[in-house]
Amino acid sequence: MKYISTRGEAPELTFEEVLLTGLARDGGLYLPETWPTFSSDEIAEMQGMRYQDIAFKVMSPFVCPEIPEDDFKGLIEKAYSTFRHDAVVPLGQVDNNEWILELFHGPTLAFKDVALQLLGHLFNYVLTKRGEKITIVGATSGDTGSAAIDCVRGRDSANIFMLHPKGRVSDVQRRQMTTVIEGNVHNIAIEGDFDNCQALVKALFNDLEFRDQINLSAVNSINWARVMAQIVYYFTSAIALGAPDKKVSFSVPTGNFGDVYAGYIAKQMGLPIEQLVVATNVNDILSRTINGGEYKVGETIPTISPSMDIQVSSNFERLLFNIYDGDGAAIRNLMENLKQSGQFNIGEAQLEKAKESFVAMRVSEDETKKAIADVFENGGHLIDPHTAVGVKAARENWADKKTPMVTLSTAHPAKFPDAVKEVTGIHPELPAHMADLFDREEKFDVLSNDLEQLKKYILENL
Repeated sequence: MKYISTRGEAPELTFEEVLLTGLARDGGLYLPETWPTFSSDEIAEMQGMRYQDIAFKVMSPFVCPEIPEDDFKGLIEKAYSTFRHDAVVPLGQVDNNEWILELFHGPTLAFKDVALQLLGHLFNYVLTKRGEKITIVGATSGDTGSAAIDCVRGRDSANIFMLHPKGRVSDVQRRQMTTVIEGNVHNIAIEGDFDNCQALVKALFNDLEFRDQINLSAVNSINWARVMAQIVYYFTSAIALGAPDKKVSFSVPTGNFGDVYAGYIAKQMGLPIEQLVVATNVNDILSRTINGGEYKVGETIPTISPSMDIQVSSNFERLLFNIYDGDGAAIRNLMENLKQSGQFNIGEAQLEKAKESFVAMRVSEDETKKAIADVFENGGHLIDPHTAVGVKAARENWADKKTPMVTLSTAHPAKFPDAVKEVTGIHPELPAHMADLFDREEKFDVLSNDLEQLKKYILENL
C-alpha cells in the first residue's frame, strides 16, 4: 500500500514511513492511495471472531506484507492485552435498539488507548528494526496526552513532549499525564487553548530543518496509523449488531474529526453504515461546516466536555481530499484561505457529497447534562459528558429506529467526576489501578504560546 498527501506535493510513502513521518512535508495529511474493500461474505466470516482477529483482518491490507503478518498479529495481541475487558470494546444497551460502545477499558480510560496502544508497539517494532530513535511532539485537549504517554513511557526508542492547554483539561486528565515520571516523558502546559497547542505542533512539523534535527514524529490523529486503528471498532460493533445483514448507525462525539472519519473509512471499505452523526458541543465548527458549508474558526469556549473544545479540526482535511476527488491543488487553496482569513467555503457539489455520509448537530451544555441524567435515570448507566453529547445528537438525528444506533462512549465517567456528580449525585470512582492518582507527585513545565521558546525547551531536554 502506498500513501499520498492531501496536498499533492509530498512524495508517496510506505506504511512504515508514514508511521514515522506523521505530517507530510507539504503540510498535508497522508492517506492510502486506495481503500481496501470487503464483500458481504467476507464481513460475515468475521462474526464471532475476537476483537484482535478482526483487527488483523481490517488493518492488514494497510500494513502487510511490509510488516510480516505474524509480526503484525503479535503487535496486535500485545496492544490489546492491556485492556480490562475481554471484548476490548464491549457494547452496552441503554434503550431499545440504542447502544453505547465502551471505548474506555484501556490503561488511561479513553478511546485514544485503542489506537495508541497499538501505535506504541508499531513505533518500537519499526524503530528497533531500523536502529533509530524519534522525538514525539503532540498536542492534547485531554485524552490523547495520557494515552500517548502510556504507549511510549520508558521506551528507549522515543522521547515524548506533550502539550496541553493550561487549566483547560480535567484534573484527572492532567494528572494522568503529569504523574508519569519516566525520563523520556516531558509534559508542557501551554498558556492558551488546544488550538494554540495544535498550531505549535504543526509549526514544528513545517520547520523542516528543526524537524529533521530532532527526528520529529507524531501521535496525534494527523498520524495515519491512529485513524487506521480506529476503523476496527466500527467493524466489531456493527458485526455484533447484525452486519452485514443489517445496517448500523453511529453517533460520534468529536472535535478533531479523526474518530468519525474512521467510521467514514469503514463505510468506504464495505461496512453497511446507514448514518454517521457528527456530534459537537458548543465549539461547533464541524456541525456548522457540514450543515452550511462555511468552515470558519471562532473563539474556543471552555465546556464540561473539554476534549471537544476545538475550533480547528485537523482531520477534516482528509475528508476534504475525498469529497474534492483527490484534488491536491484544491486542498492547498482551501488551507491557504484558512491560514490567511481563518475560513473557507466548501463547493456546493462537494458539500452534497459530505452530506451523503454525515449529519451533524451542536449540543448545548444544558442538553449535555440532561442526556447524562436521562441515561442514568432510565438505565442506571453513568456516562461522561462527551458520550452525552453523542447520545443527544443520536436521539435527535436517528432516521430509522429499526436500525441500531451506536454512540461511541469515548471516556470513562471517572475522568469527569464533577460534571457527572452534579447531574446524577453519584461520584464515579476511578478503577483500582488508578485509585491513588491524586496522591502521586506531578511533574510538568509551563510555557507561553511561543514557538521559539518551545523549540529551545525541546532541545534542552533531549
